[in-house]
Amino acid sequence: MEFLDPVLLARIQFAFTIAFHIVFPGLSIGLAAYLAVLEALWLKTNKKIYLTAFKYWLKIFSIIFGMGVVSGVVMSYQIGTNWSVFSDKTGPILGPLMGYEVLSAFFLEAGFLGVMLFGMDKVGKKLHFFATLMVSIGTLMSAFWILSVNSWMQTPTGYAYNEVGQFIAEDWFEVVFNPSFPYRLAHMVTAAFLSSAFLVGGVAAWHLLKERKEKGKNEVARLMFSMAMWMAAIVAPIQLFIGDLHGLNTLEHQPAKVAAMEGNYQTQKGAPLILFGIPNDEEERVDYAIEIPKMASFILTHDMDGELVGLDQFAKEERPNTKWVFYSFRLMVAIGMGMIAIGMFSLFLRWRKKLYDNRFLLKTAVWFAPSGVVATIAGWIVTEVGRQPYTVYGLLRTYDSHSPLDAPAVAASLAIFVVVYILVFGAGIVYTLRLMKVRPGDRGELSEEESKVPSSVTLSNRLPHESSDVKNNEEDKS
Repeated sequence: MEFLDPVLLARIQFAFTIAFHIVFPGLSIGLAAYLAVLEALWLKTNKKIYLTAFKYWLKIFSIIFGMGVVSGVVMSYQIGTNWSVFSDKTGPILGPLMGYEVLSAFFLEAGFLGVMLFGMDKVGKKLHFFATLMVSIGTLMSAFWILSVNSWMQTPTGYAYNEVGQFIAEDWFEVVFNPSFPYRLAHMVTAAFLSSAFLVGGVAAWHLLKERKEKGKNEVARLMFSMAMWMAAIVAPIQLFIGDLHGLNTLEHQPAKVAAMEGNYQTQKGAPLILFGIPNDEEERVDYAIEIPKMASFILTHDMDGELVGLDQFAKEERPNTKWVFYSFRLMVAIGMGMIAIGMFSLFLRWRKKLYDNRFLLKTAVWFAPSGVVATIAGWIVTEVGRQPYTVYGLLRTYDSHSPLDAPAVAASLAIFVVVYILVFGAGIVYTLRLMKVRPGDRGELSEEESKVPSSVTLSNRLPHESSDVKNNEEDKS
């Protein structure tokens, strides 16, 4: 049976674990940057609202960051056990790059994370902000190295072979800055920012929908929602532009992937843009296609009659899984267009001074809270499944990369992973959702001055008789 193929089981296992993992680093990148912006605004304006928002998301960030670290450890475990041949062949190139990620990015994050989480009342404001900034920069550096590794697997350059058939670096600059790396880094980091923005916006919108039932205006939630909608309005269209550049780069280096994305089975001029349909690999066509004539050629070649290479130019064993790539690409694009629409609608409502009052926008934002996560996973499927049947594109096939393991052994570890991940990360996600459910400000997020200085602010919070006793004592002394 095909399902008992150890390579297929190993691929399913890796797909399952990395689908969990990719969510957490993506949100960590965006939330770390968001926290740095909030703290910078607090330092500049000295307004408590920014500090309250900072402390609200700081605890959520810590949980997400922790789950990202734990889930990431499993990746190296699987590469060593299920994909030992791949590890051996690519180790001289990918090993140093992963080492640089640990020595630079992870050490930077780990070194300052403790100060960021627990040092608010123990170090100066500027030093604490520096720690927050370093954590944010560390997450970006981590994305830099990880995307460099994965991009080299997509578009390998700067390599040679040694006497035992391993890939070795001939030019490290070409290895790191391979042809697809700049586009994929920009696309992934922007996706991380949007994922976090819509998560923040969704949580804020949920609280704004409840504000009339609870305690009146929730200024902190309004701040969060406003900042999230600014991010949607500005960054979502930029992501569309970056995605277009990324698509053109992919067309140049991985035309089979683009053909699968477009559902383009036949090489043709003036290829239509298929909005939706059902890929039919047997008949090599898209059934029930809803399409715009010549638009795919215009988007990818900037010429209405431009020629697009179809899947017919590749042997069937050289093609990726068309259905997975086709559907995932449309899901990613649909979510991206929805994000742009929400951002533009928010600008209109902001101009009308009804940003916080439109229930349709607020409800839509709540539903779109996990949209960035879904789009990230869909984009990962397009990238990784579209690279098949290779682990190193055009050079090392997937079936030549796996370990000599029996199917039952891989199946047993897959079952264990599924159970453990659902229990551990399920509990972490439920706890995070409970943190988000708490109304901003209700967890006791006080400013540093309020929590440290025993001034008249503190005295005013005493019981009435205690305050009067202090006042009488002061009058006696005078």
